[in-house]
Amino acid sequence: MTVQLSIDEVRRLYNQADSVHDFDHILRVLALAEHIAQIEGADWRILRPAVLLHDWGRGAGTGNHAAEAARRAEALLLERGLPPERVAAVCHAILAHRFRTPPQPQTLEAKVLFDADKLDAIGAIGIARAFAYGGAHNQRLWAPRQNVDVVRWEREGDDAANHTPVHEFVVKLARIHTQLYTEEGRRIAAARHRYMVQFFDRLDAEVRGEA
Repeated sequence: MTVQLSIDEVRRLYNQADSVHDFDHILRVLALAEHIAQIEGADWRILRPAVLLHDWGRGAGTGNHAAEAARRAEALLLERGLPPERVAAVCHAILAHRFRTPPQPQTLEAKVLFDADKLDAIGAIGIARAFAYGGAHNQRLWAPRQNVDVVRWEREGDDAANHTPVHEFVVKLARIHTQLYTEEGRRIAAARHRYMVQFFDRLDAEVRGEA
């Protein structure tokens, strides 16, 4: 059985989302996931609904948007008549898509969703998202990379008062290319990572007043 979730139907689920996690993000992840799935052999019947629903409920104040999205997806897909074992596979992929929060992806479909979601956080689009988020939260434009305390970030999480797009690059975006699961995801990430490094090197140079 294939559950028909139309693009227009799912778009409405994200009408309150911010610009970093809006439906445009879902569509970009969907395109990446479809590309990776075709190469890696993932089951699109599981992956497509997982991608479409993976950020549903973000911003609802639950603290763990993946758990909230999985809860909502489970109720919707069971109501649509999807077999429970397939619902469980979709929900596992949703639960396992976060960068720092368990569980880790155990299935190919979960690994593809993780990779596609993280690929949308790096490269040119990742830079744009980091600065869009920073602007929306009144962050400073720049900070010295050498002042970013990665150890403290790993221990305590984000320091919202001092976070900048540079912090986001150092503590998260620059590390993503080493933490992907699929071969195709890692191939795409390598080029996106190089672009980000060049961008932030250039940003540092311009801050120093170099021509």
